[in-house]
Amino acid sequence: MRAKELRERNDEELTNLLVEAKNSLFRDRIKNATHQLTNSSLLKKNRREVARIQTLLKEREISAAKQE
Repeated sequence: MRAKELRERNDEELTNLLVEAKNSLFRDRIKNATHQLTNSSLLKKNRREVARIQTLLKEREISAAKQE
């Protein structure tokens, strides 16, 4: 998902997406270790997806702290 699409979601949805993305990354790492993963670029895409979501959550956390 693009960052623009992620910004439209609320914190709860982002947290759920983060859990799903981390689980997907874990499964793909296991498949890669057992040589069952046919598309190794999925690892890079999953890592970046996790990073995007974590970045947005951190940005929202920082902006909420500044407003208080």
